[in-house]
Amino acid sequence: MGRVFRYFAQRTERCQLSSFSGRMPEAKKRPVLMKVAERQDVYASFFEQVRHASKRALMLDYDGTLAPFTPDRTRAFPYREIPELVGRIMQRNTRVVLISGRAATELLFLSGIHPHPEIWGSHGSERLLPDGTYEADAPPPKQRVGLQLANKTLSAAGLECRMENKAGGIAVHWRGLSGSEKAGIEEKVRTISGPLIEEYGLQLLPFDGGLELRAPGKTKGDAVSAILAESGNETVAAYLGDDQTDENAFRAIKGKGLAVLVRPEARPTQADVWLRPPDELGGFLRDWLAACGAEK
Repeated sequence: MGRVFRYFAQRTERCQLSSFSGRMPEAKKRPVLMKVAERQDVYASFFEQVRHASKRALMLDYDGTLAPFTPDRTRAFPYREIPELVGRIMQRNTRVVLISGRAATELLFLSGIHPHPEIWGSHGSERLLPDGTYEADAPPPKQRVGLQLANKTLSAAGLECRMENKAGGIAVHWRGLSGSEKAGIEEKVRTISGPLIEEYGLQLLPFDGGLELRAPGKTKGDAVSAILAESGNETVAAYLGDDQTDENAFRAIKGKGLAVLVRPEARPTQADVWLRPPDELGGFLRDWLAACGAEK
């Protein structure tokens, strides 16, 4: 019971969330820590609900949450104990779902969780079930043409090695680059994307380490809402994430479960709880197991 977890809230005038379409003023980037509490607070109350639940759902972002960021995104493997803990939780009457901006199939190989859990990829546009069933939402024809043109134009601009093509979008990554290199890539992407956004109805969304040009469509919040609806009102649920793209998921689970921000440093967020990885993340998963009757 000695582990300490952090709880914080935002003062509206200081800590408004940044918009996807713009940048947050520098003075508003610091979350205001309101209190420090031990597990006996809302954290302990939540796990008491997990303990008595007939149905449970644990929804997990991947990059930055279960796995540390790395310049080589093809080697973004999870923290050492995570695959084992998540695998054990899957055996304890818990529906485990990975929800990621990545293509769903990438997590089959990266996550190290065997057998693999349910995976919602491309912000919820793809769904890969544990039995191998795969579903995907294709963008409308107009947006599909715009993305094809974007793919050619971004590649011609020398960004092919930084691009990630996925269902309904193209992400351009700059993690691990210098500030000047990042600024150069960002300027190229925004310049190329501008006309495409206007003509083809695309969106340009920032994420931690890049920009994504995508067709308007599902978000991680939509995925969370769908999972909660399928699971039923009696389900005790939590969503863990780190990025601005996880804020939709935090809002979707509000009043229906626990929203958990997982990152080394706090930031303005809709989440209820902030955990630092990997130790506090591992502690959360072990506490979930204990609440389900398993030994830590």
